[in-house]
This record gives sequence, structure tokens and C-alpha cells, in this order.
Amino acid sequence: MSPPPTETPDFAAADAFVWQVDPERLVPVPRVNRVDMSLLLGIDRARDTLLENTRQFARGLPANNALLWGARGMGKSSLVKAVHAAVVEEGQALKIVEMHREDLTSVGRLLNLLRQSGSRFVLFCDDLSFSHDDQHYKSLKAVLDGGIEGRPENVVFYATSNRRHLMPRDMIENERATAISPSEATEEKVSLSDRFGLWLGFHPCDQDEYLAMIRGYCDAYGIEITHEALRAEAIEWQATRGARSGRVAWQFFTDLAGRRGVCL
Repeated sequence: MSPPPTETPDFAAADAFVWQVDPERLVPVPRVNRVDMSLLLGIDRARDTLLENTRQFARGLPANNALLWGARGMGKSSLVKAVHAAVVEEGQALKIVEMHREDLTSVGRLLNLLRQSGSRFVLFCDDLSFSHDDQHYKSLKAVLDGGIEGRPENVVFYATSNRRHLMPRDMIENERATAISPSEATEEKVSLSDRFGLWLGFHPCDQDEYLAMIRGYCDAYGIEITHEALRAEAIEWQATRGARSGRVAWQFFTDLAGRRGVCL
């Protein structure tokens, strides 16, 4: 009645995999949806720090888990995928495995599978956060740091989140206000983010950075447009969205490319 053991995948089949459950398996991704690192503007410090950390890990040296947190649409997940591609292009044998937040209960079994491989893996979880009644973070804490087995030597964990402590702020504030031992209760809530050795903050871009992002896309794909026209159209697009970010810049560029008949 027990389900069959998870088959060991062919890690030579691809550089990227997605972890799926029911049944549990690693599915190779032949073509990763990514943006070239040279097009990610306004995040130079985070880019350099994460790239160097990933290079160290790929060479078999010590490296930290990384939490990329901050403003939405500013390239957190794009940076993780771009860094992996850059390290692979340098000749390092590095794999990336994406895991969805709702599948965190199976993270221990996934790590046991990766531990048996001779490859090195970036385990990536996009948009990692927890609600008031979500207890998944407790199992993840022990896996990252603190359990008997701990994190496998050949795995590093990268996560993105809009929240610095991965939980709603009112959840932490309520513990401070109502708990019998408020400091202990708060420690429980924020201890997960402490498992990440690197905290890389992403902040909203200004108008000049927003326009530079779009200009970079235009140059990369060969779309000719005057500075005045680009500025007027891009600012109008930003106003209709009520936001300014790298994601909004890409959405404007997608619309512009479609109107110009350029395939991306």
C-alpha cells in the first residue's frame, strides 16, 4: 500500500528541474524562462553579491542561503534565474530546482533525493511567505539549519519574498502585544528568515531607472524609438498602472514590441 520510492532522475538531461508532487518527481525544464543579466538594471549590489555567492557554491566552496526580499516586480526571481545561467555559461556544472511554496511539506524528501546526487543544486522557491495559520515554516526551519541532517552540502536554498520576515507584519506585532512572553513569541516568528545568511533588499526604482530599463530592452531587441517618444509613452503607461517597476517596464516593452511587429 506504500507508494513506490521516487525514481532518481537523469540530472544530465537538463540544467533546470521543477519538483512536482502526486506523484513526487523532478521534471526537467529544457528551456528556462529568463532574462539576460545585462538587462537587469538598478540592482547592481544584489546582483554582484548573489553572483559571487553562487560562484563559490558551484566551485564546491562554502556559500549561504539567500533571501531576496522587497518591492514587487523589481527582478528578484529574474535575478536568481539569470545568475544560474551566468554561472553555467562560465563552465560550472550547476543545476537549479524550483519548488512551489505549497509543496514545502515534501522538502525533506526532495533534499534526500538531491543529497544522493553528485551534482550541485540551487533549490529555488519563488514568492515564499506564510499566513497566520500556516505551519509549513516550522518544517522548513529545521531543513535549512538546525536539524540533525541539516542542509545537504550540495544544495543551497534561494527564496524570494515581498516580506523581509516571510510573514505578515501584523502577525508579528500581535505576538508582541498579546503573548505572555512577547520576546519569545516574536523570536519564533522571525527565526526562519535568520536561516538565510544573505538578505538582499530590492527597492522601488525611480523614473530614470524605469526609462533606462525600457531603453535597454529596445536596444537588445533592435527596436528604434526616439527618447522623447519613449519617455512620453512609458510615463503614460506607468500612470495607468499606478506603479513603476521592472515588471511594468517589461509589460510596456511587450506592448511596444507587439505594436512594432517585433517577436520576443
